[in-house]
Amino acid sequence: MANYAGDNLRRLMTQQGLTIDQVVEKSGLDMRTLKGILDGTKTPHPATLHRLAQGLGVPSDELFLDPARLVYRCFDRQTNPLVAQVVESSPELFLGWTEADFDELHSRMGTGGPLTVEGALTAVQDMNRNRQLHEKLALLLESSQAEVIRAIVEVLYRQVTERKP
Repeated sequence: MANYAGDNLRRLMTQQGLTIDQVVEKSGLDMRTLKGILDGTKTPHPATLHRLAQGLGVPSDELFLDPARLVYRCFDRQTNPLVAQVVESSPELFLGWTEADFDELHSRMGTGGPLTVEGALTAVQDMNRNRQLHEKLALLLESSQAEVIRAIVEVLYRQVTERKP
């Protein structure tokens, strides 16, 4: 898997108008670590990316996003125009959403084409459940139960990926 953390950190710093000193302050990471991520000489540990994402106020996934995918944002938003209607009619469902969350929703397709209002609402509810689960998992991975959680995830992952059709 490619390491997009440096490119994405640079993109997020630009979007938020942050200097490296401000990122150090917001994330609690040291300057050497951040410079290594930015110049690609350091492959960041997942816990480091989690702290960085928290400091920047974005989900960790935002640091793994292939920057080439950003080109498709406009196209996906044009192919799913009903999403804007759902956002306008139910803004409470989108509290805490990031640009990456909206990108994911816009990129989804319904049966036979673009999302319907009902399909968009179902996708939003599924995404919100997944977001809550990701937040819980991130917390558990920073706790004293991290090794147990990693072992459970590995077992489940192997069961899913090694299934024979």
